Amino acid sequence: MEEADPIVPQPPGRGGQQHAASPGLRQRRCGSTPESLLLLFCAINMVNYVDRGAIASNGINGSPSHCQGDICDAGTGIQGDFALSNFQDGLLATAFLVGLLTASPLFAHASKRHNPFRLIAVGLLVWTLAVAGCGLSPGLLSLLLCRMLVGVGEASFISLAAPFIDDNAPPGKTAQWLATFYLCIPVGFALGYLYGGVAGPLLGWRGAFLVEAVFMVPFVVYTATAQPPPLKGRTHANAAAADEERGEGAPSVAATAAPSASLEAKHEDGSLLEDSLSLARNEIFSINVLGYAAYTFVIGAYAYWAPKAMREIFHEERADTLFGGITVVTGVGGTLFGGLMLDRMGATIPNALMLQSRVTVVGAIFCLLAFLSPSIVLFVLFMALGEFFIFAIQGPANIVSLQCVPSNLRALAIAAATVVAHLIGDVPSPPILGLLQDAVGNWRISMGIFTSVLLPAAALWAHGATLVPPSQDQAVQPILHSCNSCSPSSYNHPHTTTSDTDMACSTGTGTSINSPMLQGRKRSSNSSISVESTPLFDQ
Repeated sequence: MEEADPIVPQPPGRGGQQHAASPGLRQRRCGSTPESLLLLFCAINMVNYVDRGAIASNGINGSPSHCQGDICDAGTGIQGDFALSNFQDGLLATAFLVGLLTASPLFAHASKRHNPFRLIAVGLLVWTLAVAGCGLSPGLLSLLLCRMLVGVGEASFISLAAPFIDDNAPPGKTAQWLATFYLCIPVGFALGYLYGGVAGPLLGWRGAFLVEAVFMVPFVVYTATAQPPPLKGRTHANAAAADEERGEGAPSVAATAAPSASLEAKHEDGSLLEDSLSLARNEIFSINVLGYAAYTFVIGAYAYWAPKAMREIFHEERADTLFGGITVVTGVGGTLFGGLMLDRMGATIPNALMLQSRVTVVGAIFCLLAFLSPSIVLFVLFMALGEFFIFAIQGPANIVSLQCVPSNLRALAIAAATVVAHLIGDVPSPPILGLLQDAVGNWRISMGIFTSVLLPAAALWAHGATLVPPSQDQAVQPILHSCNSCSPSSYNHPHTTTSDTDMACSTGTGTSINSPMLQGRKRSSNSSISVESTPLFDQ
């Protein structure tokens, strides 16, 4: 059997199995190294979030027209040109979310039958045309339609990029790579504000959108023409089918994954509703997503109201700049810190959930101290520490969602997590906090009450960590990739293969997600899971 290319590693999957292929074949299939794939996805993610920040910037969004006596100001940007009220202006963000939340699960489900890399290309093409359409819009209705289509286009990338990173990250660096991918969110937003502030006055808001579209064109071309990188859940089934067609008696590496292929074939036939119900019945996934929604509930309120609260409490006119700067710096540092810490601890599901719980508690304490601080200096110090720790959950939380479901449901898992986090997280929280502040009239109390919502999130994650106890006879090993659908047997066993894990999850040879083990009972030392001679990747 030919050796796999050491530069372009095969996706480790959850069983650590490597699929054999010659270096030339692997290079032709992937078209690039895993590092360049990460760079590609980070660049695309950055452009996506630059657009989100730009449309909210003063340079592009502008200001509405207003009159003082006989003197009237025509306004600037989108608001000024279309004479939008604040309510109408807010509809632009709503339209984007409608497109994003509607299309995310649809793209995720389509990825089971269509090439995910090509679906990303389709989404990026829609995004590019829609952003260009924003720059050419003659009125509010056409602009709303284009912003909705921007959300549709972004949905494909948001849902499908993370599984590629999960499969192609080097051993022991999955958490770091996903953290790097997600730190593009705060950086992209910040660059978007800067870009809007410069490009808006220089090019006009229409020109700024057209430049964004031009920047995305190379990524559309590349994802549409390059050989797709490998993605677990598709290669297994294809390789097993090829072996069966050849009639080879000796089992190849692909053949050892045949039980996995058969499990994923079951999910392949499932409808979107059936797959969604399967995710809802997955206890670890549900706990992780509900905790993340509570976390997003707080972060969304912070993003909208914290600068105003800071200005009102401390009479600080630079509140927007100060809070924005704190968020960008701590967003980058905290996200990287969380990924590095998880890789150092050993990237198991229990470790990820417990890390999320602990850093969230620490972050909540510092944020509470910030809003109770008597001076602006202490506020900045405590808020920086608080946001640093609460941003540390980004990588681990997404890893848990990716790793506790069957391989070909990972895209749907990310999409579902995105939908839930928005619907019960940052969409309702700003108006709810506004109502609370209207009732109590004290920003310290209002922000303190909202910050305390982080504690139930931490409690949920801590509870989730107890549902997958470590083996009595094995030290906890960093084998995050061995989990294929939240079987405790696969979380912590040091030599479980993909096929073993999938069978344990689905065929009764192991423990299912609803078994008594997940209620706290430990796996016995005579587990029925077989042991292969090939060790797992060190993650």
